Amino acid sequence: MTRITTHERIAIQADTLFYEAGYEATSFADIAGAVGISRGNFYHHFKTKDDILDAVISRRMQATCAMLAAWESDSAPLARISSFIRILITNRTKIMAFGCPVGTLNTELTKLDHAARPRAAEIFRLFQSWLAAQFLLLGHGDKAEAHALHVLGRSQGIAVMASTFRDEAWICEEVSALEAWVEELQAKKAG
Repeated sequence: MTRITTHERIAIQADTLFYEAGYEATSFADIAGAVGISRGNFYHHFKTKDDILDAVISRRMQATCAMLAAWESDSAPLARISSFIRILITNRTKIMAFGCPVGTLNTELTKLDHAARPRAAEIFRLFQSWLAAQFLLLGHGDKAEAHALHVLGRSQGIAVMASTFRDEAWICEEVSALEAWVEELQAKKAG
C-alpha cells in the first residue's frame, strides 16, 4: 500500500471542502485544519489557493478518466451511457446536499470569472466527448454530439433540482425517464 503524501492529503481535503462549502468560502485555515497541519507546513506544499484549485481539478480529471475507463472495460455502449446517468442515483445523497461536484465548481468559477474556469470545464468536455463516442458506437452518427449534450445537460438539470428539492423519489423517476429516452433512441435506430 502506498502512503499518501501531505501534498495529496491537502488536495483530497481541499476537494471535499471546495465541493461542500465552495471554493471562495474555503480558506487556507479550513484546509489546514481538515488535514491537521500548521499553516506554515501548509504553505510548504501550496503557495496559493489557485495552486490548490489546480490540484483539485487534476484530481477530478484523473478520477473521471478512471471511472470512464472502468465503464469502458465492463460494458457495452448502451450500458455505459446508463452508468453515466445512474451516477445521479449512486451519488444522490451528496448531490441532494451539495449538487454535482463538477457543476457546482464550474458555476462558482464562472461567477468569479476565475482563470481556472476553462480548465474545470474540461471535465464536462471529457464527459461530453465520452458520451458522444458511446452514441457513435451505437450508430447515431451526426446526432451523437447532440445526444451527448442532451444527456449531459439533462443530468445537470436533475442534479440542480435534486439539491433544490431533495426528493429522492423524483431523482429516481428522472433517471428512469432519461434512461428510457436513450433506450427509445436506440430502439428507433434499430427499427
